[in-house]
Amino acid sequence: MARRIYKYEDLQPEFERLLQDKESDELEFKTAAGGFPKSFWSTYSSFANTNGGAIVFGVKEDGDNLILDGLDETQISKYKKDFFNGMHSKQNVNIALLKEDDVYDVEFRGVHFLFFYIPRVDRSLKPVYCGLDPYTGTYRRDLDGDYHCSREEVNSMFSDANLASPIDGRVLQNFSKEDLDPASIQQYRRRFEQWNPDHVWNKLPEDQFLEKLNVFRKDRKTGEYGLTYAGLLMFGTYSAIMDENPNFFPDYQEITDKDSRWVDRICPDGNWESNLFQFYSRVLPILQNFLPKPFILEDNQRKTETPAHVAVREALANMLVHADHTENATLNVYKYPNKMVFSNPGTMLISPKQFYHGGESICRNKYLQTMFTFLGSAEKAGSGADKIVHGWEKQNWKRPYIVERSRPNKVILTMSMESLLDENVKNGLIKLFGERVEQLPQPQLMALAMAYSEEEITNERLQYALDIHRADITKMLSDMCANHLLESSGHGRGTKYHVYGTNVALPEANVTLPDSNVALPKSNVTLPGSNVTLECYTSESNVTLPKRYTKEQLREKVIIICSDWVTAEQIAGQLGRDVRYVKSHVLVQMADVLEKMYDVPHHPRQKYRIKGTLE
Repeated sequence: MARRIYKYEDLQPEFERLLQDKESDELEFKTAAGGFPKSFWSTYSSFANTNGGAIVFGVKEDGDNLILDGLDETQISKYKKDFFNGMHSKQNVNIALLKEDDVYDVEFRGVHFLFFYIPRVDRSLKPVYCGLDPYTGTYRRDLDGDYHCSREEVNSMFSDANLASPIDGRVLQNFSKEDLDPASIQQYRRRFEQWNPDHVWNKLPEDQFLEKLNVFRKDRKTGEYGLTYAGLLMFGTYSAIMDENPNFFPDYQEITDKDSRWVDRICPDGNWESNLFQFYSRVLPILQNFLPKPFILEDNQRKTETPAHVAVREALANMLVHADHTENATLNVYKYPNKMVFSNPGTMLISPKQFYHGGESICRNKYLQTMFTFLGSAEKAGSGADKIVHGWEKQNWKRPYIVERSRPNKVILTMSMESLLDENVKNGLIKLFGERVEQLPQPQLMALAMAYSEEEITNERLQYALDIHRADITKMLSDMCANHLLESSGHGRGTKYHVYGTNVALPEANVTLPDSNVALPKSNVTLPGSNVTLECYTSESNVTLPKRYTKEQLREKVIIICSDWVTAEQIAGQLGRDVRYVKSHVLVQMADVLEKMYDVPHHPRQKYRIKGTLE
């Protein structure tokens, strides 16, 4: 009987990555050989409450082995029916998210798999939970898989779902103006007048001015009038803030070396009233002082604030106004020699993709946002992310990178101050390709520099870095491969690109068992209706992947391998491990005994050996 196989365009690369890299924070296997998996609904909840993801029935993990046991047609039909019946039962899950087109039957040479794509839900629909009780059935996803959310996390989801009544607007009981710092209010008013010289609020008495800012307000539902949580956070004394939120701790650290202690720090130490306004006022000029100040004339006057300065101001303000000030986590700003890192408690109310696209404003603390808006920061038009990205692009620095972490929930924005076109990268490319590098169009030069600096790039990575349509990026990458600037590995949307001739990509067939020269067998499978061929291990291959090493065994093995100059790919081949794991873990852990052939970050021909080895 003929069946529709799939429509979802992300199916091919996601399925390919699943087979080759095993589970991730957005992908999970379930064998389903013994019936519809009971754990399905907890994963359904976790994907919906995090960043979405895919669940695949018919793939079994047995230790380090990956077995494609597949499903027969009877199972496929039954599991689809079980799923849709179960999804519409409140005993299983509170919200039905999928339609028939979101469930796919994938066939590889007669072997069938069932593919479910669970979308990230809008914050207004959270929490998505299993069963009838959100406090016992709500899950989120992290690198370890599904985890049960705490009562505090569930309450935060409910609060975020009702942003019409933002948490920072609630009227506090037993707090008054005596809990505010007069100096902070006076300093804010002077800043307000500088940014808004003609504003009518400048003539108001202090109490009325504070009411306009909603530092004090009347709750229309209860009729209660008093100090708001936003007012306390912005202008309160530290002792008063701690009475309401014992976890409040804004912290700035300047760190000159990753292995050393901070050299400068601003945190609640009793020497200043540690509210949000004072923290912002102290940290912002320090951060901006690290930025280059080119000579720019505007209307015959020198302009000292560049787009990079605006980006830092926006990043700091966004961290403060988007934070979940009820979470058991702290506000952190770290300044390293080559980057700035902004970390705030809470989760993102939009997806990372929406953040990069900009134009969408959803704020957890609307009253705080208004207060910072009058200082020139935290605009409500959804342009904050645009300003952050634009300011860094003007400096030709790597694009800011935002991630979410859980337990505790944190949003981390990293703003690297390293240029993709610095002298080391430029000189490295000239050595490889000669002077023609300098004649390349800007998009091609940026793509080549990223491939050199980051060792590999993808179409998706370039979409966030270049202001070019995906189809144009595909054509550009194809042209660069034809001109021997890049070379590709992988298939479909999972294709990765490397600098031509550097052999960065390690063919999977060359990975060997720890003490053997026998290549791991695999079978080729092709997605129906496409030219995509996947190379994956099957149960028929009867393959046993390398066993885990202890730290001592791994160290001894690497010391033997690195008795002479070898590449990371060669080390990975000898260990029977993925090259990315070797670079991100093994080489980092053994930096004390390994030396590099080239003293250049991410050199495409980099090799390693044990220190002190004789020539």
